[in-house]
Amino acid sequence: MSDNSPLIEAPKRRGPAIALAVVVIAVVAALIAFALTRGGDSAGGDLTKVKLGTVGASDPYWKTLQDEAEKEGIDLEVVDFADYAQPNPALTEGEIDINQFQHIVYLADYNVSNKQDLVPVGATAIYPLGLYSQKVDSVEELKQGDTVVVPDDDSNQARGLLILQSAGLIKLKDGGSIFSTLADIDKDASKVKVKAIKADLTPTSLPDVDAAIVNNDFVEKAGLKFSDAIAQDDPSDPNALPYVNIFAVRAEDKDNKTYQKLIEIYQNSKPVLDGVQEVSGNTAQLLKTPAADLQASLADVEADTAAQG
Repeated sequence: MSDNSPLIEAPKRRGPAIALAVVVIAVVAALIAFALTRGGDSAGGDLTKVKLGTVGASDPYWKTLQDEAEKEGIDLEVVDFADYAQPNPALTEGEIDINQFQHIVYLADYNVSNKQDLVPVGATAIYPLGLYSQKVDSVEELKQGDTVVVPDDDSNQARGLLILQSAGLIKLKDGGSIFSTLADIDKDASKVKVKAIKADLTPTSLPDVDAAIVNNDFVEKAGLKFSDAIAQDDPSDPNALPYVNIFAVRAEDKDNKTYQKLIEIYQNSKPVLDGVQEVSGNTAQLLKTPAADLQASLADVEADTAAQG
């Protein structure tokens, strides 16, 4: 071997360096795994997906609820439906997981009519239902024979008729009930004529009629203010429980922990509740009625509804 041949150095000891590298890799892997499984503490978390159906998903508080739910590990998708007839069938068919758009009377009518068993699992609020007009400023200004429209769905129609009776505009046979219809109006003893049309059309009918019962979801969308109502019902009445707005699920999901958690977020999040009040024009009476009480009320109303059939 020539003295000028290059020397090949013996390998240096690498034990400590290799060990350190292995530790670093393990730590990084653990951090990645933690970030992927911590369930909602960050946008990249492994969130539990929930699909909720409602009418009026453009209301800002739904986005607030989505943000609050994500912090608690729930990836909430809010599905908007065009009218009240759609969210319950969608829930029944499994297209959504939970809905929030109706009160107990409406749900009872759906269950009985369709032989279904959707269940209320949480309360949101109760809202006064109002009578609006673009032609008069008070109930007293309505004249004999004027036309008033009410929603055509059974539950809201009955509630609207009770408001008209309380305002002295009509008289209902037997005093009226949550099952009253146009057929129960004593026309000879009533001041106004009443017609029923789809709930989402009542506000747009105002230029053509003398007054209309307008569901809360459509008041501001129609350019009205809640304070414009010339008559409304009393949501503080103990008999108003059937008109509490609810979250509903399929019967097999009534004890679902994720859905219960979502309801708790809704009921306890100040940003969400502030948004609900803003949309309602500060008319909402926020509630945390126990699910058992809601379900008992539903059973009573369903029994009465079935008896009516």
